[in-house]
Amino acid sequence: MNLLLSFAPFLAFAVIERLAGAQTGLMAGALVAAALLARDIVSPARHVKLLEAGTVLLFGALAVYALTSDVHWSIAAVRLRVDAGLALIVLTSIALRRPFTLQYARESVGREHWNSARFIHVNYVISAAWALAFGMLVLADIAMVYAPALPHSVGVMATVAALVAAVKFTAWYSEQHAVAQSSR
Repeated sequence: MNLLLSFAPFLAFAVIERLAGAQTGLMAGALVAAALLARDIVSPARHVKLLEAGTVLLFGALAVYALTSDVHWSIAAVRLRVDAGLALIVLTSIALRRPFTLQYARESVGREHWNSARFIHVNYVISAAWALAFGMLVLADIAMVYAPALPHSVGVMATVAALVAAVKFTAWYSEQHAVAQSSR
């Protein structure tokens, strides 16, 4: 559940940018991301996570740029930047050998599993699935930016399908791992 809560800034951005525009959506995403990061900083039971820190930087930088420059991005162009930034955060976590899901998974399993090769492998696979989903979002955004004649619903359906697939895969793969772990 904590993993899904980490996407609250992106949800806030998506809702607010539809209602009040891209700049306001970016600011809302930055504020929600900062609130999640602050929660992790002040709570002794929580730790700062790469995804949440990266999200603050992503939304903060895009909001500052949008507010201080004379840029006129379409909604699809802003989403492209946000989704590309999210994909980059996830891919960076994998490249740094710290798949972003590892920090969330450690909150729900015993410390004795944290360094097991199987546990780490499962998190690489799940992080890669999320990277693939975010890559699909980027492709949908590119299509919406460079083929504006496409119906908006195509981008929405592609986004929803990619995210639902990632959520379902995460649950299924985690369950398969838990079953394999408990049968030993």
